[in-house]
Amino acid sequence: MSKQILILPGDGIGPEIMAQAVKVLELANDKFQLDFELTHDVLGGAAIDKHGVPLADETLERAR
Repeated sequence: MSKQILILPGDGIGPEIMAQAVKVLELANDKFQLDFELTHDVLGGAAIDKHGVPLADETLERAR
């Protein structure tokens, strides 16, 4: 069964740090066959631009 990891970069240095973290997660997933799936959403300022709120209900539901 695949594990789900929701990537939420946030504001500030978040996008740059998360981009590198995703590379590490993908490498580990491939090398060790960890069987997880990465999905992405927005948080903070990017979420305000997209949804009008810093944490959309659908994002929170996906994170549960």
